[in-house]
Amino acid sequence: MALTFFKCIQTRPFLLYPLGLLPRKHGLLYCTMRSTQTQTATQEGQQPQSKVSTQSRAERLDSALKDYEAIIGIETHVQLSTLTKAFCGCPYNYGSQPNTTVCPICMGLPGALPALNSKVIQSAVKLGLALNCKLSFRSKFDRKQYFYPDLPKGYQISQFDVPIATAGFVDVDLPLEFGGGHRKFGITRVHMEEDAGKLLHTGNGSYSEVDLNRAGVPLLEIVSEPDMRTGIEAAEYASELQRLVRFLGVSNGNMQEGSLRCDVNVSVRPIGQLEFGTKVEVKNLNSFSAINRAIEFEILRQVLLHNEGQSDQIVQETRLWDEGSQKTVTMRKKEGLADYRYFPEPDLPEVILSEEFIEGIRDSLPELPEMKRRRYEQMGLSMQDVLFLANDINVADFFDETIGKGADVKLAANWIMGDVAAYMKNEKLTINEIKLIPQELAELIASIKGGTISGKIGKEILFELMAKGGTVKGLIKEKDLVQIVDPVEIEKMVVKVLAENPKQLEQYRGGRTKLQGFFAGQIMKLSKGKANPGLLNKILMERLNAKS
Repeated sequence: MALTFFKCIQTRPFLLYPLGLLPRKHGLLYCTMRSTQTQTATQEGQQPQSKVSTQSRAERLDSALKDYEAIIGIETHVQLSTLTKAFCGCPYNYGSQPNTTVCPICMGLPGALPALNSKVIQSAVKLGLALNCKLSFRSKFDRKQYFYPDLPKGYQISQFDVPIATAGFVDVDLPLEFGGGHRKFGITRVHMEEDAGKLLHTGNGSYSEVDLNRAGVPLLEIVSEPDMRTGIEAAEYASELQRLVRFLGVSNGNMQEGSLRCDVNVSVRPIGQLEFGTKVEVKNLNSFSAINRAIEFEILRQVLLHNEGQSDQIVQETRLWDEGSQKTVTMRKKEGLADYRYFPEPDLPEVILSEEFIEGIRDSLPELPEMKRRRYEQMGLSMQDVLFLANDINVADFFDETIGKGADVKLAANWIMGDVAAYMKNEKLTINEIKLIPQELAELIASIKGGTISGKIGKEILFELMAKGGTVKGLIKEKDLVQIVDPVEIEKMVVKVLAENPKQLEQYRGGRTKLQGFFAGQIMKLSKGKANPGLLNKILMERLNAKS
Protein backbone atom coordinates (compact mmCIF):
# COMPACT_ATOMS: atom_id res chain seq x y z
CA MET A 1 0.00 0.00 0.00
CA ALA A 2 2.75 2.42 0.97
CA LEU A 3 4.74 1.58 -2.18
CA THR A 4 1.72 2.16 -4.40
CA PHE A 5 1.06 5.49 -2.71
CA PHE A 6 4.69 6.51 -3.11
CA LYS A 7 4.56 5.86 -6.87
CA CYS A 8 1.45 7.95 -7.06
CA ILE A 9 3.23 10.84 -5.37
CA GLN A 10 6.04 10.74 -7.92
CA THR A 11 3.69 11.08 -10.86
CA ARG A 12 0.98 13.34 -9.43
CA PRO A 13 1.84 16.00 -6.85
CA PHE A 14 0.05 15.52 -3.54
CA LEU A 15 -2.61 18.08 -2.64
CA LEU A 16 -3.17 19.29 0.89
CA TYR A 17 -6.88 19.80 0.25
CA PRO A 18 -9.52 18.14 -2.00
CA LEU A 19 -9.16 19.01 -5.67
CA GLY A 20 -12.51 20.70 -5.83
CA LEU A 21 -11.62 23.27 -3.17
CA LEU A 22 -8.41 24.65 -4.58
CA PRO A 23 -7.04 25.88 -7.92
CA ARG A 24 -4.06 23.98 -9.30
CA LYS A 25 -1.42 24.67 -11.91
CA HIS A 26 2.21 23.82 -12.69
CA GLY A 27 2.07 20.78 -10.35
CA LEU A 28 2.27 22.94 -7.23
CA LEU A 29 0.32 22.66 -4.01
CA TYR A 30 -1.92 25.60 -3.16
CA CYS A 31 -2.75 27.18 0.20
CA THR A 32 -5.64 29.63 0.37
CA MET A 33 -4.03 31.97 2.84
CA ARG A 34 -3.53 35.65 2.36
CA SER A 35 0.11 36.67 2.39
CA THR A 36 0.78 38.73 5.51
CA GLN A 37 4.22 39.45 4.10
CA THR A 38 2.76 41.35 1.12
CA GLN A 39 0.17 43.16 3.23
CA THR A 40 2.65 44.28 5.86
CA ALA A 41 5.18 45.49 3.31
CA THR A 42 2.45 47.51 1.59
CA GLN A 43 1.22 49.01 4.84
CA GLU A 44 4.74 49.91 5.90
CA GLY A 45 5.41 51.42 2.48
CA GLN A 46 2.44 53.76 3.01
CA GLN A 47 3.66 55.00 6.36
CA PRO A 48 4.99 58.58 6.40
CA GLN A 49 8.71 58.63 5.89
CA SER A 50 11.13 59.92 8.52
CA LYS A 51 13.19 63.03 7.85
CA VAL A 52 15.22 62.56 4.69
CA SER A 53 18.87 63.47 4.99
CA THR A 54 20.92 64.72 2.04
CA GLN A 55 23.95 62.99 3.55
CA SER A 56 25.11 59.72 2.07
CA ARG A 57 24.31 56.55 3.98
CA ALA A 58 28.01 56.12 4.87
CA GLU A 59 28.15 59.64 6.38
CA ARG A 60 24.93 59.10 8.31
CA LEU A 61 26.19 55.76 9.56
CA ASP A 62 29.45 57.28 10.78
CA SER A 63 27.49 60.01 12.52
CA ALA A 64 25.08 57.52 14.11
CA LEU A 65 27.85 55.31 15.45
CA LYS A 66 29.51 58.20 17.30
CA ASP A 67 26.94 57.81 20.08
CA TYR A 68 25.63 54.28 19.51
CA GLU A 69 27.11 50.83 19.09
CA ALA A 70 25.59 48.13 16.90
CA ILE A 71 25.47 44.53 18.14
CA ILE A 72 25.23 41.99 15.32
CA GLY A 73 24.93 38.22 15.27
CA ILE A 74 24.18 35.89 12.37
CA GLU A 75 22.29 32.62 12.03
CA THR A 76 23.52 30.82 8.91
CA HIS A 77 21.82 27.81 7.35
CA VAL A 78 24.10 25.64 5.20
CA GLN A 79 22.41 23.14 2.89
CA LEU A 80 24.53 19.98 2.72
CA SER A 81 25.63 18.38 -0.55
CA THR A 82 24.45 14.88 0.33
CA LEU A 83 22.98 12.54 -2.28
CA THR A 84 19.80 12.06 -0.27
CA LYS A 85 17.78 14.00 2.30
CA ALA A 86 18.38 13.97 6.04
CA PHE A 87 15.90 11.28 7.08
CA CYS A 88 14.84 9.48 3.90
CA GLY A 89 16.19 8.23 0.58
CA CYS A 90 14.80 11.04 -1.61
CA PRO A 91 17.35 12.97 -3.66
CA TYR A 92 17.35 16.75 -3.82
CA ASN A 93 18.28 18.44 -7.08
CA TYR A 94 17.99 22.21 -7.31
CA GLY A 95 15.56 23.19 -10.03
CA SER A 96 13.64 19.90 -10.14
CA GLN A 97 9.98 20.01 -11.11
CA PRO A 98 7.88 20.86 -8.01
CA ASN A 99 6.84 17.97 -5.74
CA THR A 100 8.70 15.28 -7.72
CA THR A 101 11.30 14.29 -5.09
CA VAL A 102 9.05 13.56 -2.12
CA CYS A 103 8.01 10.47 -0.17
CA PRO A 104 5.84 9.65 2.87
CA ILE A 105 8.78 10.35 5.25
CA CYS A 106 9.68 13.85 4.07
CA MET A 107 5.98 14.64 3.68
CA GLY A 108 5.37 13.64 7.31
CA LEU A 109 2.64 11.13 6.59
CA PRO A 110 1.32 9.03 9.52
CA GLY A 111 3.40 5.93 10.25
CA ALA A 112 6.43 7.07 8.20
CA LEU A 113 9.57 6.88 10.36
CA PRO A 114 12.80 8.88 9.80
CA ALA A 115 16.23 7.25 9.49
CA LEU A 116 19.27 9.51 9.89
CA ASN A 117 21.65 9.96 6.94
CA SER A 118 25.16 9.29 8.37
CA LYS A 119 26.71 11.80 5.93
CA VAL A 120 24.93 14.56 7.83
CA ILE A 121 26.83 13.62 11.00
CA GLN A 122 30.16 13.51 9.13
CA SER A 123 29.53 16.95 7.64
CA ALA A 124 28.55 18.37 11.05
CA VAL A 125 31.73 17.04 12.67
CA LYS A 126 33.84 18.41 9.80
CA LEU A 127 32.35 21.86 10.13
CA GLY A 128 32.50 21.79 13.92
CA LEU A 129 36.23 20.97 13.82
CA ALA A 130 36.88 23.61 11.13
CA LEU A 131 35.14 26.19 13.34
CA ASN A 132 37.29 25.25 16.34
CA CYS A 133 34.24 24.01 18.25
CA LYS A 134 33.91 21.64 21.16
CA LEU A 135 32.12 18.52 19.89
CA SER A 136 29.40 16.75 21.87
CA PHE A 137 30.11 13.05 22.15
CA ARG A 138 26.38 12.54 22.84
CA SER A 139 23.82 14.79 21.19
CA LYS A 140 20.16 14.35 20.33
CA PHE A 141 17.41 15.51 17.99
CA ASP A 142 14.37 17.51 19.05
CA ARG A 143 11.03 18.49 17.59
CA LYS A 144 10.56 22.21 17.03
CA GLN A 145 6.79 22.73 16.90
CA TYR A 146 5.28 25.37 14.66
CA PHE A 147 2.71 25.45 11.88
CA TYR A 148 3.46 26.77 8.44
CA PRO A 149 2.13 25.47 5.10
CA ASP A 150 5.60 24.46 3.86
CA LEU A 151 6.21 22.32 6.97
CA PRO A 152 4.16 19.18 6.28
CA LYS A 153 4.70 17.47 9.68
CA GLY A 154 3.77 20.55 11.70
CA TYR A 155 7.21 20.40 13.34
CA GLN A 156 10.86 20.51 12.29
CA ILE A 157 13.43 17.92 13.37
CA SER A 158 16.28 19.98 14.81
CA GLN A 159 18.61 20.08 17.82
CA PHE A 160 17.77 22.22 20.84
CA ASP A 161 19.62 21.96 24.13
CA VAL A 162 22.32 19.45 23.12
CA PRO A 163 23.72 20.49 19.71
CA ILE A 164 26.56 18.56 18.07
CA ALA A 165 29.10 21.43 18.35
CA THR A 166 29.50 24.49 20.58
CA ALA A 167 31.90 27.26 21.65
CA GLY A 168 34.02 27.79 18.54
CA PHE A 169 35.39 30.72 16.55
CA VAL A 170 36.32 31.76 13.02
CA ASP A 171 39.16 34.06 11.93
CA VAL A 172 38.45 36.63 9.22
CA ASP A 173 40.76 38.97 7.29
CA LEU A 174 38.98 42.15 6.18
CA PRO A 175 39.75 43.42 2.63
CA LEU A 176 42.09 46.39 2.37
CA GLU A 177 39.38 48.59 0.84
CA PHE A 178 37.47 48.24 4.11
CA GLY A 179 40.43 49.08 6.31
CA GLY A 180 42.00 45.63 6.46
CA GLY A 181 42.81 43.95 9.74
CA HIS A 182 42.12 40.64 11.42
CA ARG A 183 38.93 39.73 13.29
CA LYS A 184 37.93 36.74 15.40
CA PHE A 185 34.20 36.01 15.74
CA GLY A 186 32.78 33.53 18.23
CA ILE A 187 30.56 30.61 17.23
CA THR A 188 27.85 29.77 19.77
CA ARG A 189 26.76 26.48 18.26
CA VAL A 190 26.42 24.29 15.18
CA HIS A 191 23.43 21.99 15.00
CA MET A 192 21.81 19.60 12.52
CA GLU A 193 18.27 20.00 11.27
CA GLU A 194 16.02 19.50 8.26
CA ASP A 195 14.77 22.12 5.84
CA ALA A 196 11.14 23.00 5.24
CA GLY A 197 9.48 23.17 1.82
CA LYS A 198 9.21 26.32 -0.23
CA LEU A 199 6.32 28.77 -0.55
CA LEU A 200 5.95 30.74 -3.75
CA HIS A 201 3.83 33.82 -3.10
CA THR A 202 1.62 35.08 -5.90
CA GLY A 203 1.53 38.67 -6.99
CA ASN A 204 -1.99 39.42 -5.76
CA GLY A 205 -1.44 37.67 -2.42
CA SER A 206 -4.63 35.59 -2.57
CA TYR A 207 -2.89 32.21 -2.39
CA SER A 208 0.57 30.63 -2.17
CA GLU A 209 2.05 27.69 -4.06
CA VAL A 210 3.83 24.98 -2.06
CA ASP A 211 6.77 22.93 -3.34
CA LEU A 212 7.83 20.17 -0.91
CA ASN A 213 10.96 19.03 -2.80
CA ARG A 214 13.12 20.81 -0.25
CA ALA A 215 11.32 19.37 2.79
CA GLY A 216 13.75 17.15 4.71
CA VAL A 217 16.91 18.42 3.00
CA PRO A 218 19.79 18.37 5.55
CA LEU A 219 20.97 21.66 7.01
CA LEU A 220 23.63 22.76 9.44
CA GLU A 221 22.74 25.91 11.33
CA ILE A 222 25.68 28.01 12.52
CA VAL A 223 24.86 30.54 15.23
CA SER A 224 27.46 33.23 15.83
CA GLU A 225 28.15 35.15 19.00
CA PRO A 226 27.00 38.80 18.80
CA ASP A 227 30.59 39.86 18.07
CA MET A 228 30.14 41.91 14.90
CA ARG A 229 29.76 45.66 14.97
CA THR A 230 29.41 46.69 11.29
CA GLY A 231 27.72 45.45 8.14
CA ILE A 232 31.13 44.92 6.53
CA GLU A 233 32.25 42.64 9.36
CA ALA A 234 29.02 40.65 9.09
CA ALA A 235 29.31 40.31 5.31
CA GLU A 236 32.94 39.17 5.57
CA TYR A 237 32.02 36.68 8.30
CA ALA A 238 29.35 35.18 6.03
CA SER A 239 31.78 35.15 3.12
CA GLU A 240 34.31 33.24 5.23
CA LEU A 241 31.67 30.64 6.11
CA GLN A 242 30.96 30.21 2.41
CA ARG A 243 34.67 29.67 1.71
CA LEU A 244 34.88 27.24 4.62
CA VAL A 245 32.00 24.96 3.54
CA ARG A 246 33.32 24.93 -0.02
CA PHE A 247 36.86 24.06 1.08
CA LEU A 248 35.40 21.26 3.25
CA GLY A 249 33.22 20.03 0.40
CA VAL A 250 30.11 19.83 2.60
CA SER A 251 28.09 22.35 0.55
CA ASN A 252 28.34 24.34 -2.67
CA GLY A 253 27.49 27.45 -0.65
CA ASN A 254 25.57 29.06 -3.53
CA MET A 255 23.42 31.80 -2.05
CA GLN A 256 21.40 32.18 -5.25
CA GLU A 257 20.24 28.55 -4.87
CA GLY A 258 19.53 28.88 -1.15
CA SER A 259 22.46 26.63 -0.20
CA LEU A 260 23.73 29.35 2.16
CA ARG A 261 21.10 31.50 3.88
CA CYS A 262 21.81 34.17 6.46
CA ASP A 263 19.48 35.77 9.00
CA VAL A 264 21.06 38.69 10.84
CA ASN A 265 20.15 39.90 14.33
CA VAL A 266 20.74 43.61 14.87
CA SER A 267 20.37 45.82 17.92
CA VAL A 268 21.85 49.16 18.96
CA ARG A 269 22.76 50.56 22.35
CA PRO A 270 24.28 53.83 23.58
CA ILE A 271 28.05 53.62 23.79
CA GLY A 272 29.03 52.57 27.30
CA GLN A 273 25.82 50.69 28.01
CA LEU A 274 26.40 47.02 28.85
CA GLU A 275 22.84 45.81 28.32
CA PHE A 276 21.91 44.82 24.77
CA GLY A 277 19.16 46.70 22.96
CA THR A 278 16.05 45.03 21.49
CA LYS A 279 17.09 42.51 18.86
CA VAL A 280 15.54 42.59 15.39
CA GLU A 281 16.00 39.69 12.94
CA VAL A 282 16.35 40.44 9.22
CA LYS A 283 15.65 37.68 6.68
CA ASN A 284 15.65 37.46 2.88
CA LEU A 285 19.36 38.25 2.47
CA ASN A 286 20.63 36.54 -0.67
CA SER A 287 24.02 38.21 -1.15
CA PHE A 288 26.88 39.52 0.95
CA SER A 289 26.25 43.08 -0.25
CA ALA A 290 22.60 42.71 0.83
CA ILE A 291 23.77 41.63 4.30
CA ASN A 292 25.89 44.78 4.56
CA ARG A 293 23.22 47.14 3.26
CA ALA A 294 20.41 45.63 5.34
CA ILE A 295 22.44 45.94 8.53
CA GLU A 296 23.40 49.52 7.74
CA PHE A 297 19.77 50.42 7.11
CA GLU A 298 18.63 48.71 10.30
CA ILE A 299 21.29 50.48 12.39
CA LEU A 300 20.19 53.85 11.01
CA ARG A 301 16.50 53.03 11.54
CA GLN A 302 17.00 52.03 15.17
CA VAL A 303 19.33 54.95 15.96
CA LEU A 304 16.81 57.37 14.45
CA LEU A 305 14.05 55.96 16.67
CA HIS A 306 16.32 56.32 19.72
CA ASN A 307 17.13 59.92 18.84
CA GLU A 308 13.46 60.78 18.33
CA GLY A 309 12.53 59.31 21.72
CA GLN A 310 10.68 56.38 20.14
CA SER A 311 12.92 53.51 21.24
CA ASP A 312 9.79 51.68 22.43
CA GLN A 313 8.92 51.30 18.72
CA ILE A 314 11.88 48.92 18.34
CA VAL A 315 10.27 45.54 19.02
CA GLN A 316 11.55 41.99 18.77
CA GLU A 317 10.36 41.00 15.34
CA THR A 318 11.34 39.42 12.04
CA ARG A 319 11.84 41.85 9.17
CA LEU A 320 12.53 41.33 5.47
CA TRP A 321 15.07 43.11 3.29
CA ASP A 322 13.38 44.69 0.28
CA GLU A 323 16.00 44.99 -2.45
CA GLY A 324 13.88 47.37 -4.52
CA SER A 325 13.34 50.00 -1.84
CA GLN A 326 16.62 49.23 -0.04
CA LYS A 327 14.90 49.01 3.33
CA THR A 328 13.71 46.47 5.87
CA VAL A 329 9.99 45.87 6.36
CA THR A 330 8.06 44.02 9.08
CA MET A 331 7.28 40.36 8.35
CA ARG A 332 6.03 38.98 11.68
CA LYS A 333 6.50 39.29 15.41
CA LYS A 334 9.33 37.08 16.64
CA GLU A 335 8.46 33.84 18.39
CA GLY A 336 10.12 32.96 21.68
CA LEU A 337 11.57 29.59 22.67
CA ALA A 338 8.39 28.72 24.58
CA ASP A 339 6.36 29.12 21.38
CA TYR A 340 8.21 26.26 19.73
CA ARG A 341 7.43 23.72 22.51
CA TYR A 342 10.63 21.75 21.96
CA PHE A 343 10.74 18.14 23.12
CA PRO A 344 13.09 15.22 22.30
CA GLU A 345 12.45 13.52 18.96
CA PRO A 346 11.10 10.07 19.95
CA ASP A 347 11.73 8.43 16.56
CA LEU A 348 15.49 9.06 16.41
CA PRO A 349 18.19 7.72 18.77
CA GLU A 350 21.02 9.74 20.33
CA VAL A 351 23.98 10.63 18.14
CA ILE A 352 27.01 9.08 19.84
CA LEU A 353 30.50 9.98 18.56
CA SER A 354 33.69 8.09 19.36
CA GLU A 355 37.11 9.67 19.76
CA GLU A 356 38.36 7.49 16.91
CA PHE A 357 35.59 8.73 14.58
CA ILE A 358 36.35 12.38 15.37
CA GLU A 359 40.10 12.00 14.95
CA GLY A 360 39.61 10.22 11.63
CA ILE A 361 37.64 13.19 10.32
CA ARG A 362 40.15 15.66 11.80
CA ASP A 363 42.96 13.93 9.90
CA SER A 364 40.98 14.15 6.66
CA LEU A 365 40.41 17.92 6.84
CA PRO A 366 41.93 19.91 3.97
CA GLU A 367 44.00 23.06 4.40
CA LEU A 368 41.38 25.63 5.40
CA PRO A 369 41.13 29.25 4.12
CA GLU A 370 42.74 30.76 7.23
CA MET A 371 45.69 28.33 7.00
CA LYS A 372 46.14 29.10 3.30
CA ARG A 373 46.16 32.85 3.92
CA ARG A 374 48.83 32.56 6.59
CA ARG A 375 50.95 30.28 4.38
CA TYR A 376 50.69 32.66 1.43
CA GLU A 377 51.67 35.58 3.67
CA GLN A 378 54.78 33.68 4.73
CA MET A 379 55.68 33.32 1.04
CA GLY A 380 55.93 37.11 0.87
CA LEU A 381 52.66 37.80 -0.95
CA SER A 382 50.71 40.97 -0.19
CA MET A 383 47.38 40.79 1.63
CA GLN A 384 45.63 41.74 -1.64
CA ASP A 385 47.24 38.71 -3.32
CA VAL A 386 46.47 36.48 -0.36
CA LEU A 387 42.77 37.36 -0.19
CA PHE A 388 42.31 36.84 -3.93
CA LEU A 389 44.11 33.51 -4.17
CA ALA A 390 42.60 31.97 -1.01
CA ASN A 391 39.07 33.09 -1.82
CA ASP A 392 38.34 30.17 -4.17
CA ILE A 393 39.60 26.66 -3.44
CA ASN A 394 40.01 25.90 -7.16
CA VAL A 395 42.06 29.05 -7.76
CA ALA A 396 44.14 28.27 -4.68
CA ASP A 397 44.76 24.70 -5.90
CA PHE A 398 45.74 26.00 -9.36
CA PHE A 399 48.20 28.46 -7.80
CA ASP A 400 49.66 25.83 -5.47
CA GLU A 401 50.18 23.41 -8.35
CA THR A 402 51.78 26.13 -10.49
CA ILE A 403 54.37 27.05 -7.88
CA GLY A 404 54.78 23.34 -7.15
CA LYS A 405 56.08 23.04 -10.71
CA GLY A 406 58.80 25.56 -9.87
CA ALA A 407 57.18 28.83 -10.92
CA ASP A 408 58.19 32.06 -9.18
CA VAL A 409 55.59 32.73 -6.45
CA LYS A 410 54.98 36.42 -7.17
CA LEU A 411 54.98 36.00 -10.95
CA ALA A 412 52.50 33.10 -10.69
CA ALA A 413 50.23 35.21 -8.48
CA ASN A 414 50.44 38.15 -10.90
CA TRP A 415 49.56 36.07 -13.97
CA ILE A 416 46.61 34.36 -12.22
CA MET A 417 45.25 37.58 -10.70
CA GLY A 418 45.81 39.56 -13.92
CA ASP A 419 45.40 38.03 -17.36
CA VAL A 420 43.97 34.69 -16.25
CA ALA A 421 41.32 36.30 -14.00
CA ALA A 422 40.41 38.83 -16.72
CA TYR A 423 39.96 36.06 -19.28
CA MET A 424 37.76 34.03 -16.92
CA LYS A 425 35.62 37.08 -16.20
CA ASN A 426 35.19 37.99 -19.87
CA GLU A 427 34.41 34.44 -20.93
CA LYS A 428 32.35 33.67 -17.79
CA LEU A 429 34.43 30.58 -17.04
CA THR A 430 35.89 29.11 -13.86
CA ILE A 431 39.56 28.23 -13.57
CA ASN A 432 38.64 24.56 -13.98
CA GLU A 433 36.94 25.32 -17.30
CA ILE A 434 39.81 27.06 -19.09
CA LYS A 435 42.22 24.95 -21.17
CA LEU A 436 45.36 26.22 -19.41
CA ILE A 437 46.90 23.81 -16.89
CA PRO A 438 49.25 24.76 -14.02
CA GLN A 439 52.24 22.97 -15.57
CA GLU A 440 52.03 25.10 -18.73
CA LEU A 441 51.65 28.34 -16.77
CA ALA A 442 54.81 27.42 -14.86
CA GLU A 443 56.54 26.67 -18.19
CA LEU A 444 55.38 30.01 -19.61
CA ILE A 445 56.75 31.93 -16.62
CA ALA A 446 60.08 30.07 -16.89
CA SER A 447 60.30 30.79 -20.64
CA ILE A 448 59.82 34.53 -20.07
CA LYS A 449 62.12 34.65 -17.07
CA GLY A 450 64.82 32.69 -18.96
CA GLY A 451 64.64 35.00 -21.98
CA THR A 452 63.29 32.40 -24.43
CA ILE A 453 60.27 34.60 -25.20
CA SER A 454 59.29 38.15 -24.35
CA GLY A 455 56.51 39.12 -22.00
CA LYS A 456 54.42 40.35 -24.92
CA ILE A 457 54.71 37.04 -26.73
CA GLY A 458 54.06 35.32 -23.41
CA LYS A 459 50.65 37.02 -23.22
CA GLU A 460 49.79 35.87 -26.75
CA ILE A 461 50.74 32.30 -25.86
CA LEU A 462 48.77 32.50 -22.60
CA PHE A 463 45.52 33.42 -24.35
CA GLU A 464 46.08 30.64 -26.88
CA LEU A 465 46.60 28.16 -24.04
CA MET A 466 43.50 29.32 -22.14
CA ALA A 467 41.28 29.16 -25.23
CA LYS A 468 42.61 26.09 -27.04
CA GLY A 469 45.10 24.34 -24.79
CA GLY A 470 48.42 22.96 -25.98
CA THR A 471 51.95 23.37 -24.66
CA VAL A 472 54.23 26.38 -24.38
CA LYS A 473 57.14 24.66 -26.14
CA GLY A 474 54.84 23.42 -28.90
CA LEU A 475 53.43 26.90 -29.58
CA ILE A 476 56.88 28.54 -29.50
CA LYS A 477 58.16 26.04 -32.07
CA GLU A 478 55.02 26.09 -34.24
CA LYS A 479 54.84 29.89 -34.44
CA ASP A 480 58.61 30.49 -34.41
CA LEU A 481 58.35 32.74 -31.34
CA VAL A 482 61.83 32.31 -29.84
CA GLN A 483 63.08 35.68 -28.63
CA ILE A 484 65.91 37.35 -30.55
CA VAL A 485 68.79 37.87 -28.15
CA ASP A 486 71.64 38.29 -30.66
CA PRO A 487 72.95 41.89 -30.26
CA VAL A 488 74.22 41.99 -33.84
CA GLU A 489 70.83 41.05 -35.30
CA ILE A 490 69.00 43.56 -33.11
CA GLU A 491 71.49 46.30 -33.99
CA LYS A 492 70.83 45.72 -37.70
CA MET A 493 67.13 46.30 -37.09
CA VAL A 494 67.84 49.45 -35.05
CA VAL A 495 70.00 50.88 -37.84
CA LYS A 496 67.35 50.06 -40.44
CA VAL A 497 64.51 51.77 -38.49
CA LEU A 498 66.59 54.89 -37.78
CA ALA A 499 67.58 55.13 -41.45
CA GLU A 500 63.93 54.87 -42.54
CA ASN A 501 62.81 57.65 -40.15
CA PRO A 502 65.34 60.52 -40.48
CA LYS A 503 62.79 63.24 -39.65
CA GLN A 504 61.85 61.61 -36.32
CA LEU A 505 65.54 61.01 -35.57
CA GLU A 506 66.27 64.71 -36.07
CA GLN A 507 63.32 65.66 -33.84
CA TYR A 508 64.54 63.26 -31.13
CA ARG A 509 68.02 64.75 -31.19
CA GLY A 510 66.39 68.19 -31.11
CA GLY A 511 64.84 67.41 -27.71
CA ARG A 512 61.70 65.33 -28.39
CA THR A 513 62.97 62.39 -26.35
CA LYS A 514 59.52 60.79 -26.13
CA LEU A 515 60.08 59.58 -29.69
CA GLN A 516 62.16 56.79 -28.17
CA GLY A 517 58.92 54.86 -27.75
CA PHE A 518 58.10 55.34 -31.42
CA PHE A 519 61.44 53.87 -32.50
CA ALA A 520 61.16 50.95 -30.06
CA GLY A 521 57.68 50.15 -31.39
CA GLN A 522 58.91 50.18 -35.00
CA ILE A 523 61.82 47.86 -34.17
CA MET A 524 59.54 45.49 -32.25
CA LYS A 525 57.16 45.47 -35.22
CA LEU A 526 60.06 44.67 -37.56
CA SER A 527 61.12 41.78 -35.29
CA LYS A 528 57.50 40.54 -35.10
CA GLY A 529 57.64 41.05 -31.35
CA LYS A 530 60.60 38.72 -30.90
CA ALA A 531 63.37 41.21 -30.06
CA ASN A 532 64.51 41.13 -26.43
CA PRO A 533 63.08 44.39 -25.00
CA GLY A 534 65.99 45.07 -22.63
CA LEU A 535 68.63 44.51 -25.26
CA LEU A 536 66.61 46.45 -27.85
CA ASN A 537 66.33 49.54 -25.64
CA LYS A 538 70.02 49.43 -24.69
CA ILE A 539 71.18 49.34 -28.32
CA LEU A 540 68.55 51.88 -29.41
CA MET A 541 69.63 54.42 -26.77
CA GLU A 542 73.27 54.02 -27.75
CA ARG A 543 72.43 54.72 -31.40
CA LEU A 544 70.03 57.60 -30.66
CA ASN A 545 72.52 59.39 -28.46
CA ALA A 546 75.53 58.73 -30.63
CA LYS A 547 77.19 61.81 -32.11
CA SER A 548 76.21 62.17 -35.72
